[in-house]
Amino acid sequence: MWLKFYNLEANIKTNFMSNESSGNGSKIIIGVLVVALIGSWIYFNSSKTELVKENDVKVAAIDSSKNAINTAFIAASAKVDSLNLQNTQLSGDLLAKTNEINKLKSNIGNILKNQKATNKELSEAKTLIAELNGKVSGLVADLEKAQAENKQLTAKNEDLTNQNSTLNTNLSNTTKEKDRLQDIGSTLHASSFNIESLRVREDGSERKTNNAKRANTIRVSFQLDKNKITPSGNQDIYVCLTSPDGKSIGDGATTSTREDGQKAYSNKLTVQYVQNAVLPVNFDIKQSTKLVEGEYKVEVYNNGFKIGEGKTTLRKGLF
Repeated sequence: MWLKFYNLEANIKTNFMSNESSGNGSKIIIGVLVVALIGSWIYFNSSKTELVKENDVKVAAIDSSKNAINTAFIAASAKVDSLNLQNTQLSGDLLAKTNEINKLKSNIGNILKNQKATNKELSEAKTLIAELNGKVSGLVADLEKAQAENKQLTAKNEDLTNQNSTLNTNLSNTTKEKDRLQDIGSTLHASSFNIESLRVREDGSERKTNNAKRANTIRVSFQLDKNKITPSGNQDIYVCLTSPDGKSIGDGATTSTREDGQKAYSNKLTVQYVQNAVLPVNFDIKQSTKLVEGEYKVEVYNNGFKIGEGKTTLRKGLF
């Protein structure tokens, strides 16, 4: 543009020199010069306006692109923040991927914060946002897979816990049953009962009798059978003698039994038992009051179980 103006000015000067002698020529030259200057000014201002418009269009395009990238970045950042809130206890590979995503998010944010970011930098940010979205989608898929696996593991653990609980219950029941059988197995057994009614005098002499009025002593004898389980040592034997009217005879107290509840006993014997050996037992129950006719029952208890019993009958008017 300035070159054209210079050439025009040179032409005007040439014309001026050639027409200098003529007054009319001077006027023509001045007019031409004014017209040229006005035209140059109009051309310059028109070009400047076009350049400004073109620059405004470019700036608007850059701002629009940056706004679009910012919008995409905000959406991607929201996904990342949501993942961070929901998964605060990640570890291993999932934690590494989360850290990588957060670092990528930070890099994009730094680019977009730069007010003077170039088109190249904005293009890079756009590419990184696409990469960020891809990594977020991948992490979401990994998390869903991990959650599904955790549910399966939880279900298996619950199943194993239930199985273990069942096994423990069965083991406990087995142990209890073993202890119960051991308890029963170690209980002694009495046999060979012999029950006699006697008349014992003050001088110690005695005589057998079945006469209820004459008898004042009942002699009980039996044996404790062999037992391979019962250890050698002291064993408590409770002897219960019941009269025909159902009352206990003797001066004993009560003992707790497994099947008959509290039981009044006539005598308590502590014997020295030898494992897997037969032990004879005998004792007398003296009665200060008169005995009555009828059936007398003897029951023997050990370890809370009844281990044997015998009976005898006293009659009226017989020896």
